Amino acid sequence: RLYRMIAPWITENPLILHVVSTKPETVQNAIDQAANCGFEMVSLSFGSDINMEDESDDNYQKCKSLADYANSKGVHLGGYSLLSSRRIQPDIDNIVNPNTGEPGGQTHGYCPALASKWGQNYFRKLRVFFQKTGFLQFTHDGSYPGDVDSAVRPPLQKGVEDSQWIQWKIVSDFYKWQRSLGIYVRVPDYYFLSGSNECGMGYREVNWSLPRIQQQIHTRQNIFDGTWEKTPSMGWMFVPLTQYHGGGDAATIEPLDRHLDHYETMLASNLLFGVQAVYRGVRLYDGEKTKKMVSRMVALYKKYRHILESDLIHLRRANGRKIDYMLHVNPKLPEKGFLSVFNPTPKSITEVIVLSLYYTGLTDTAEISQGDDLSKTYRLDRNYCVELSVTVPATGYTWFVVR
Repeated sequence: RLYRMIAPWITENPLILHVVSTKPETVQNAIDQAANCGFEMVSLSFGSDINMEDESDDNYQKCKSLADYANSKGVHLGGYSLLSSRRIQPDIDNIVNPNTGEPGGQTHGYCPALASKWGQNYFRKLRVFFQKTGFLQFTHDGSYPGDVDSAVRPPLQKGVEDSQWIQWKIVSDFYKWQRSLGIYVRVPDYYFLSGSNECGMGYREVNWSLPRIQQQIHTRQNIFDGTWEKTPSMGWMFVPLTQYHGGGDAATIEPLDRHLDHYETMLASNLLFGVQAVYRGVRLYDGEKTKKMVSRMVALYKKYRHILESDLIHLRRANGRKIDYMLHVNPKLPEKGFLSVFNPTPKSITEVIVLSLYYTGLTDTAEISQGDDLSKTYRLDRNYCVELSVTVPATGYTWFVVR
């Protein structure tokens, strides 16, 4: 609630397809599919060969043409740039470790010095890129992580004493500038008060190489753990439509129509908790059946978007052995609560949940419907609880609306 008040841009929560190509025909097809399914942004992801540092007219023209095409479809286009974890040349333009007097040993191994000539030129290039192309989304892979630089870099930096402050100021001023243009900024660190919209929910990248069923459980565990200190819209998750680090066919969703149930569960595991994910691949659907499923899940999310992006009550963390569930609450909305329940086991489960509705603002009775079915009236006990019988099919999910 504090972040919603002092950094209201964290409430922006667009659906983004992350594309691993910059081929115009591939990107345009991804934009078309995003528009058809209700996704709101397309981002040229890591591995797409997007290069915001390329100052050639051909690069600017190509990217602007794609951004214009996206805008014509009601979709915003953005892209990715790598900063931290790079080792650039000349070597003196990297952060110098005060313990060794040499580059290396930083948070991500190496990190360019933001006050160096290279660093200043890097941010100049990015500013020009966004001005010339009209991109409206930015993924910064490894923002400045706080590494101390012992080098003197006139006129900006005196050395160890001011290097953290100077470098933080350089990168935070850049995010503020992007925020002033309405650019959606994704940064894997807490730069929210400097204009960034979201950061990672806390997962380990290699876990997206696990078998699909484990990814489902892993997704909900990370959302459960990550939303104690974040609103649902402040953190991103991951859905590898194509192979990510590894894992082969067992870890990926492509071909999408062959893994439709898993794809739907991954969409539900994120969207029904109000969380966006990196849907990373080249397309959202590979046939009419897949398109209908994705469109249906997006429509469900958008129908209940306000309650799904409201506060989460953490009820039962996923463990793969029984049902897991969380409850969204917002006493200011017509939908006071939204309960999402998942069953990762191979058998149907029926269970009576003692559901506390205290934070919904309801005091006497609640109208609760499963899905969009007719509602039933429940009387709250003296602890503001109701007993709700829940049946969840094998490896499935269900949801309830509280009014």
